[in-house]
Amino acid sequence: MNILRRFSAPFVVAIAAIIIAVPAAGQDTNVDFAQPIAGVDVDAAGVLKVRQFDPRLAQQRLAAARAQADANVMQPSKLRMVSLNRLEAAIADRLAGGEQPTDEMRALAGLTSLQYVFYYPETRDIVVAGPAEGFVADPTERLIGIQTGRPVVLLDDLVTALRAYAPGQKPTSIISVSIDPTPEGLQQMNRFLASVRHRVRPSDAQRLAAGLKENLGLQTVTFKGIPSSTHFARVLVEADYRMKLVGIGLEKLPVRMQSYVDRANPNAVAANAMERWYFQPNYDGIAVSEDGLAMKIKERGVQLVGENERVAAGNRVASGRVNKASQAFCRDFTEKFPVIAERVRVYAELRQLINVAIAAAYIQEQDFYGQAAWDMPVLMDESKVSVETHTAPEQVETAVNAIWRGNTLMTPLGGGVHMQPRLALRSDNLVVDQAGENNKVKQSAGPADLGDGQWWWD
Repeated sequence: MNILRRFSAPFVVAIAAIIIAVPAAGQDTNVDFAQPIAGVDVDAAGVLKVRQFDPRLAQQRLAAARAQADANVMQPSKLRMVSLNRLEAAIADRLAGGEQPTDEMRALAGLTSLQYVFYYPETRDIVVAGPAEGFVADPTERLIGIQTGRPVVLLDDLVTALRAYAPGQKPTSIISVSIDPTPEGLQQMNRFLASVRHRVRPSDAQRLAAGLKENLGLQTVTFKGIPSSTHFARVLVEADYRMKLVGIGLEKLPVRMQSYVDRANPNAVAANAMERWYFQPNYDGIAVSEDGLAMKIKERGVQLVGENERVAAGNRVASGRVNKASQAFCRDFTEKFPVIAERVRVYAELRQLINVAIAAAYIQEQDFYGQAAWDMPVLMDESKVSVETHTAPEQVETAVNAIWRGNTLMTPLGGGVHMQPRLALRSDNLVVDQAGENNKVKQSAGPADLGDGQWWWD
C-alpha cells in the first residue's frame, strides 16, 4: 500500500510490514561468517521478531563439518539421486526401531538444488536429483553446504510440498503468504496523521516514525496452501518482508540497486493509492522428456511484480494504474535475482521452495504415485514425520523508516509471495526435450543394484 499525505515540511516516511536484518550468507566458493548472523524467532503469541547470533559459533560448526568431509554423503556431487520411496522405507525402519530420521535424511543427502524428477518403471522409483555437498547447521539451525554456503533442500520442505500435491487428493491451486495491516491499524494511523498535519518539522521525523509504528500496530500474516507452522511457511514470510524492507530502503542488498523509495516521485503518485509487490515464479523453465518420465527444472530467477502484473488463475491482474517507479524497482529486482540469491540466503531458499513445489506438482500430475503403487503412508502422517513444528507467525511488528525528501509522506505496504506451481506444467509453458537430454541424465545413474536400505546415490 502506498498511503500518501502532504505536509508543510519536507519528508518521506516509509513503513514496511516487518523488520528483519539477516546478512548475506551464501558465497560461491567459501563460506564467510565474518558478519553478524540473524534469524527469526516467533514467540508464544505468534509475533515474529529478530534474533542475533555470534558468528564465531558458525565458524566452529563449519570447521567441525569440514573435518568430517571424508564421509560419503559429505562429498560434493554434480548429480545426486534420491529415491523418495526408498527414503520413506528407510525412515520407516528407523521409526520402527524407536529412532528419528538421521541428519542425512533431513538434509536429503546434501542436495542444494532440486533440478530433476525421474520415474523408473522397472523399479518403481520416484527420484529427485540435483547437485549436492556436505552440510552443516548454521547458528540459525539452517542447513547449508560447506563448500558453497547455499541452503540445503530439507526433508521438511519436500514433505510439505508433497502433502500439498498428495496421492489421490485434489491439487493445491495456490501457495502464498500475505502480510497486511489491520483495518483498525489503518484507521488509527490515519487519525494520528490528521493530528500532526501542518505541525511537523525535520526534527520531528523520528517522533513521527515512532507514532506511525505505534498506531499502525501489529500486522497480520496469512498463508494459503501450506500449514503456517512449517519451515516452508517461515521462509515465505521472511522473503516477503525482507523484500519490502529493501523496497523502502530499510535493508540494503549486497548488489547495486535503487529502492522503490529512491525512485519514487511523490508528486507522480496518487494519494491513497495502494502499491503491493508479489514474488512469483517464472513459469516457463520446465523441460520434459517425450514419455514424461524425466523432467528438468531449469535454473531460473524469481519475478517480483506489482499488483497490476500479478498472475492469478493463469491471467494477469491489471489495476489500470501504472507506477513507473514500482515497475522499475520490480524489474531491477527480477533481473538481479540470481545474483541476489547467491548472496542473500533467504532468496535462494525461496527459489528452492518454488522448485520443490513444482516438482511435487509434477509427481502428482503424472500420477507417479499410482504407477509406483505408493501412497506415502509414512511421509503423509504428521504423527510419524512431523513438519508442523514451528510456532506459526500470525503477526509481525511494523518497521518504520523516516527519510526527508520533498513534502510527501510515503508509506508503502502490502504484497506477499504468490505461487501456482501447476501453471509451470501447462502445455504453453513446457518445453518437450526432443533431443533426449533428460533421459540421458536419467539413465546415467539409475537405481539398479542398490544395497539394502540405500536411498541415495551419485
